[in-house]
Amino acid sequence: SCSRGRKMVRMNVLSDALVAISNAEKKGKRQVMVRPSSKVIIKFLKVMMDHGYIGEYEEIDDHRSGKIVVSLNGRINNCGVISPRFDVRVNDIEKWASNLLPSRQFGFIVLTSSAGI
Repeated sequence: SCSRGRKMVRMNVLSDALVAISNAEKKGKRQVMVRPSSKVIIKFLKVMMDHGYIGEYEEIDDHRSGKIVVSLNGRINNCGVISPRFDVRVNDIEKWASNLLPSRQFGFIVLTSSAGI
């Protein structure tokens, strides 16, 4: 329990953001507010926008951790984070893709590396 002034800590902001987007999409909402904002979330949303899964997104600076308003277009079936972050070799990517994605025709896996997303 959160008694005596202890606070819940956000462990994975990207996971929280994707769960919020996925839940809003399932409810049929047109837009969703994601908070807090981070560089990783912004880059991930850019990839989703480039592939047409979401519409525009707008960053709101509230002088705290920031918020992002994301326009949804109803194209997301599911999105999530694989945690813990596994080390994946280049020749194992195909194996991961076949295990994670529903079919060969559709779905994307977005990888993070030291070079970026």
